[in-house]
Amino acid sequence: MNYVGKWKLHSVVSFDDNDMHVYLTPEEYLNSPMPYVDESDEEAVADEIKERKKIAGMSIKVCEDGKLYMMTPLPEGVSQEEIDQAVAAGIIKVMDGAIVDEPMNWELRDGEFWFDTGIEGEVFDEEVSSWIKPIDENGFFYFMNFRFIKED
Repeated sequence: MNYVGKWKLHSVVSFDDNDMHVYLTPEEYLNSPMPYVDESDEEAVADEIKERKKIAGMSIKVCEDGKLYMMTPLPEGVSQEEIDQAVAAGIIKVMDGAIVDEPMNWELRDGEFWFDTGIEGEVFDEEVSSWIKPIDENGFFYFMNFRFIKED
């Protein structure tokens, strides 16, 4: 499989009424209930919808140079001038019309895709590697409760 290219959000992990994992498409996620938001608070609902739109528009770009970028859509209602000013001030970085974080490294190991999440830590007092194999048995790029699918 060629991993280089853009991966779009396929689904978001959520929980059903029985606390079982379910995968919601971006549209289903946008329209799903908000049990942790006071729906009588219009500002809280608007903030949650804004955050969900950002998540629903996420993508990943895997580049040939061994770099991987997490991409989020530019905020709605922001002018190009404001974006250019934020970029010039070093507040954000933009690639392909999306905000990107610092790149992460990726590599092939015995033909398998690995990338460095940058997340370090310990489990049972043992250091764990920040490198993971995100491609699951169905070909999804799985990372932090999100599944991405390769665009071709």
